[in-house]
Amino acid sequence: MRMQAGELFEQEVKPSEVARRLRVSVKSAYQWHQRWRDGGVRALVSSGPSGSRCRLSPRCLEKLAGYLEQGPAAHGWVEDQVWTASRVATSIGRKFHVSYSVYSVSGATRLMHRLGFSPQVPARRVAERDESAVAVWKEATWAEVKGRGRPAGVTSASRTKRASPAGRRGDDGPGAGGAAPRS
Repeated sequence: MRMQAGELFEQEVKPSEVARRLRVSVKSAYQWHQRWRDGGVRALVSSGPSGSRCRLSPRCLEKLAGYLEQGPAAHGWVEDQVWTASRVATSIGRKFHVSYSVYSVSGATRLMHRLGFSPQVPARRVAERDESAVAVWKEATWAEVKGRGRPAGVTSASRTKRASPAGRRGDDGPGAGGAAPRS
């Protein structure tokens, strides 16, 4: 796209028109125009993807993918079978001695996506949870607490005023005519 912009600049097309034709922001077109003026078309050549480089070598990435395929239990997390971003970041630190953050753009989450995995969120339940007591509570207590709800019928979308009347009032309604005298 930058190269197309360079060709248009050589034809003396204004940056705002280049932005419109290439469907980019006017700011980008003006930045490209400045680079083109300073260094010609060569200055518009891409310098590659932005952002930080991966801190793991291709060989380490292959190993990491293998570790993820084995599952969390094979690497010390036996509670559940989910790879969270935090667990992956910890595993990378333990296995490769490289620190990855959990959520940043270059972090473990992005690395997982790059390898074809997605971080999971484990279901958090108390170990002492009594499922039968929860079921009884839902049937008995929750029915009482919940209540019956609003009665069916004509309701208003506004909580602050009633539904408006079907027809408009005539000239004798409130607000008709001049202001009422104050007493």
